[in-house]
Amino acid sequence: MKVVLVTGGSEGIGRAIAQKFAKADYRVAIAARTPEKLVEAASELKMQSANPVMPIPTDVRDPDQVKQLVEKVIAEFGQLDVLVNNAGLYSSGPTEAFSLEDWHEVIDTNLWGYIHTIHAVLPYFVAQQSGAIVNICSIAGKVPMPYQTIYTTSKHAISGLSQSLHAELAPKGIHVCAIYPNIIRTDFPEKAVLRGSTPEDKEARYKQLEQTLSVPFVEKPDDVANAVWQALNNQESDRVPGSAKLLNGMNSVMPQLTQWMLQTVFKNKDINRDINR
Repeated sequence: MKVVLVTGGSEGIGRAIAQKFAKADYRVAIAARTPEKLVEAASELKMQSANPVMPIPTDVRDPDQVKQLVEKVIAEFGQLDVLVNNAGLYSSGPTEAFSLEDWHEVIDTNLWGYIHTIHAVLPYFVAQQSGAIVNICSIAGKVPMPYQTIYTTSKHAISGLSQSLHAELAPKGIHVCAIYPNIIRTDFPEKAVLRGSTPEDKEARYKQLEQTLSVPFVEKPDDVANAVWQALNNQESDRVPGSAKLLNGMNSVMPQLTQWMLQTVFKNKDINRDINR
């Protein structure tokens, strides 16, 4: 019976992915920073599957905690077959409004969190000559997003990381793939890093997120979970699901128009200053 480890598995996309694997007869380990949410998610998973579920509080920004996480999973289940990297933070706002601490908060979670887990599981996967690493990226890993520079930086890095790992590890029997969803209806605004050129600009970004997530056709966590499952079963190196495919296609064919549209959408109340004054 196979084993999957899902980071950021207590809510949203991670929780949906864990549910997908639990229903497919996997033993599941979920990791996140908030113990209470982990216990709640694990209880729900146990109701959906007769297989064991292991919640492990972990801050993926800490390599020692991540090392202990992987060791606990292997000690408890005797193996590890799939790693799903999902823990992450969203950010939006004028780049000059972010502090270096903001940069570190996002990059340390979105990128270094993935690097820490990969570094911890890779020796085990190489030794057994099998395993799969799924990196939940974002369409921001393919399309430059104005006013999301920190987030886009992290996601482009994850995209490059995934592509390089796929090329290197496939001959060793290890499958690596990246998933590139568009915005997904979850509770991520409550922990997003949002900044503004003015207090009004910052507040507008929260309202914009809430309004966007309330639109009926915005995709759901289950859509990402299905994309993960399909990518694994089809041995795909990447998958761009749903509306992200349309945005990616637009950017490929009409990059200037796409960037104008995104700049218009995400500018909010930021002020364009005349540089010739």
